[in-house]
Amino acid sequence: MSEQSRGTGRIRGTGSRRRKPSRRRRVKTVVAWTAAGVVVLGGSGLAYAYFALDGNLKGVDIDAALGTDRPDNVDNGSEDILVLGSDSRSGANAEYGKDQGGARSDTAMVVHVNKGHTSASVVSIPRDTIVDRPACTDPDTGQQAPAATGQMFNSAYQVGGPACTVKTVEAMSGIRMDHYVEVDFTGFKKLVDQLGGVEITTSEAIDDPGSHLDLAPGTHTLDGEQALGLVRTRKSVGDGSDLGRIQLQQAFVKALMKQVKSVGVFTNPAKLFGLANTATKAITTDSDLASVTKLTGFANGLKGLDANDVDMVTLPVQYDPADPNRVVPLEKDAQEVWKALRADTAIPASATADSAGDKGSASAVVR
Repeated sequence: MSEQSRGTGRIRGTGSRRRKPSRRRRVKTVVAWTAAGVVVLGGSGLAYAYFALDGNLKGVDIDAALGTDRPDNVDNGSEDILVLGSDSRSGANAEYGKDQGGARSDTAMVVHVNKGHTSASVVSIPRDTIVDRPACTDPDTGQQAPAATGQMFNSAYQVGGPACTVKTVEAMSGIRMDHYVEVDFTGFKKLVDQLGGVEITTSEAIDDPGSHLDLAPGTHTLDGEQALGLVRTRKSVGDGSDLGRIQLQQAFVKALMKQVKSVGVFTNPAKLFGLANTATKAITTDSDLASVTKLTGFANGLKGLDANDVDMVTLPVQYDPADPNRVVPLEKDAQEVWKALRADTAIPASATADSAGDKGSASAVVR
């Protein structure tokens, strides 16, 4: 090595100078490193999203609680999901009334998705329906509640939680529930707010002090608090019964489905993550759905459904002659509804034609 080389500490090549990379090669290099960065950062982001969302979920092991004494599991591609709205007044829900010592199922819907996942039928069960409740076990105390007749449907949740409600619905319908999803007041509000509100149109004024909702006739974009007020409204719409409130709830669910489509949730990653983060904090599911992987697969199977693909009815009932504040199933018609779901066919219009729920005067108030 020459003195010059040792003095500078630099080693010079003896060949020709290295040529500057061509612009095309530089572009390829930038693209390659950018792609690598996207993979690394994107992978980290996906991992963060997975663990964050997975940690939000709460699951209830319905299968373990109910054992094998259940309707057969029909594995034909269709799915039956019991969706509950809980009316607990504890914690963040305390502003909606005094805690009476236990939650009840304020809203109950059996959602049947057909085997091709191209349509769905939804059957709302009025919370005041008089039913025969099977024997249930309190999940907190382990105390056994014997079977009882002449009970309000929503008392099943109070007696034995989600498992008892599932067991009651399965006894009524002869249909095994594949999944269970529950949302409470506070979670419902946050979901609507995360979507940016839900647009509805009212044909008449709604002024309900009980639900704190005051809307003039016309089109409104409801925020979470107003949306909760709408689905809780009862006294000031129609005949003031729970059947009228169910009609408002059904109209809102369809509006909610349209809103999800219109805001592009499934094509906007940031909005999708925000909604997923809110949703996974808001719901309790059966243990089989209580993971991001399972819940994502389930949601992807439903995202092709449009509001027009969903038929919503109320379980055929009549007012209880012994108590006008309660309803009793029209057994023959109710069994026609459950039979259609079991056969994976559309619910015949004749099954609900004589129902008090199908004649409610709140059906045209919201669209």
